[in-house]
Formats: sequence, C-alpha cells, structure tokens
Amino acid sequence: MISESAKRVLRIEAEAITDLIHRIDSRFERAVEALYSCPGRVVVTGMGKSGIICKKIAATLASTGTPALFLHPAEAIHGDLGMIVPGDIVLAVSNSGETEELTRLLETLKRLGIFMIGMVGNPNSTLAHYSDVLLDVSIKQEACPLGLAPTASTTAALALGDALAIALSEKKGFKEQDFANLHPGGKLGKKLLRVENLMHQGKEMPVVSTNTLMRDVIYEISKKGLGVTGVVRNDNQVAGIITDGDLRRLFQKDENVLKKTAGECMHPHPVLIQPEALAVTALQIMEEKKITSLLVAGDEGKMEGILQIHDLWRIQMF
Repeated sequence: MISESAKRVLRIEAEAITDLIHRIDSRFERAVEALYSCPGRVVVTGMGKSGIICKKIAATLASTGTPALFLHPAEAIHGDLGMIVPGDIVLAVSNSGETEELTRLLETLKRLGIFMIGMVGNPNSTLAHYSDVLLDVSIKQEACPLGLAPTASTTAALALGDALAIALSEKKGFKEQDFANLHPGGKLGKKLLRVENLMHQGKEMPVVSTNTLMRDVIYEISKKGLGVTGVVRNDNQVAGIITDGDLRRLFQKDENVLKKTAGECMHPHPVLIQPEALAVTALQIMEEKKITSLLVAGDEGKMEGILQIHDLWRIQMF
C-alpha cells in the first residue's frame, strides 16, 4: 500500500513535467530572450510553497550567471518593493494566479514599467492577464489524494524554472570556468578549483635553465622538495623536465652525469597544463599519462608553476 502510494505520486509528478515539453514554444523563447536582454536583475516572487520554489529558481539563475533574487510578496507590499529597480524583470509564480499578496503588486509593477513573466497554473487568472509573457504550468491533478497540498504543481514550476535557467545560461555562453568562479566554496568549489590556485609558483617552484649543471639540478630538486624540476630556456620557455626517477635512471646509465647540463639530461617533451585549467582536468591528465607532476605554462609556453598529484589529494577534492 505504501509503495503503491509512492509510485502513484511519482507517476503524477512525472506526467506533470512531461506535459510541459509541449509548451516550450514561442512564449518560452520570448521569456528567455527577455531575461537575456535584461540590464538589471531577475526578481522572482511567489507566496507559500510557490515562494519556496521561487527561492530555488532565483538561486539556480544566480549560480548559472544571471543576477537574481527572491522577493517575498507580503514583504513587498510593506516596503520591500523598493528592491525592484528600473531594468529589472519580475518572474512571478502562482498556481492559481490569484494569490492575494501577489495580485496586490501587479498594478504597481505595471505603473513602474517592470516587464513581468508569469509562471501560472491558471491561464485565465489575474496574474496571467498582467503578465507580459505567460508560461503555462497547469497540471491535470495534484499528487496529493485530497487535491490540496501543492505537489505536482510545485514540481512543474520547479522544472520549468530549471529549463529557463539552463536555456538562458546556454544562450549566454556560460562555461565551466564561469561556473567555477561562482562556486568557490564547499566540495563543489574544491572540484572547480583552478590549477593556478594549487600550483607551486614563485620561490616554491623548482626550476633550472638548460645550461645548469646536474649537481645544481639535484640541489634544486632537493631544496624545493617536490621531486621534480622544470627546465627552461633563457626566455623562461619550458624546455623539459627532470624528476627523481629520471635521476636514478641517469646514474645507472652514466657515471658522468654530474658533469652534464640539465639540457642534456632532461625529458624534452613534458606534459603541460595551463594555469586556468580546472584541477579536475589536471587529475584526469595525470591518471591518463600515469604521471604525478605537471608543469604549468601559459599560452606562450612560459613556465608559471608546478602541480603535483599530492596537491590534489591534500585538499581532499575527490
């Protein structure tokens, strides 16, 4: 009985979302175009359970490159309407389209010349009438057997809000790097850290020139404690790499290693990564190449740092 009830809820809510697919039309495209052209913020407003959905929509918009905020309609009619400024767009969400706290805002919003997108379950409602763009989120039935608790209706609104946010972010050309800039904290933020945030650079970076004698190369590797050093030409262009493992192999083959230069002993084709690359990408390269260090170089091939796999493990990124 319990499992059947749960399955019924999921079927009803899944159907509510599936029904939205056929409503992605010119009105939806107009809504995305309006949001894309918005010079201000997207102010998302709704009451009760719809208000909770609005907070999620505002958060998704903000995290995908569109400045957005939630405005509580009851607070708005008591002064918070000042949060809306010319150039903003209001996205109002209501299943009935007749929510009192929300409808009391409509005349004022029109008077202020605010463009409004209505996400409404009743296309014949007051909110639908006042909306510049109407997005129909009507459903056949709520998943609640009493037909009272907002369930399928809030699911539909949430799903369409996600569709708006993602379609808008793609139109803006929102990239992985942009996402990383907006998510610096938590486990997600760690996964989106850039190489430049983790690499050893400046005085911590082991680096020698091609004409550095190998005895000095060994000193540099030991002093910096990374088990590796980059080898550069006079213009700081990356020329090669020497690792602890390379040193062991060199001594096994040649007793005169110490008399040679770094340029004669280096591995001449090191794997490079750019400083703005994601740490996730760096780890993938290391695992694929079965190496533990990467030289970091910019577009011109000049050495900027060294990244070790231990640097990734240290922050418990994965």
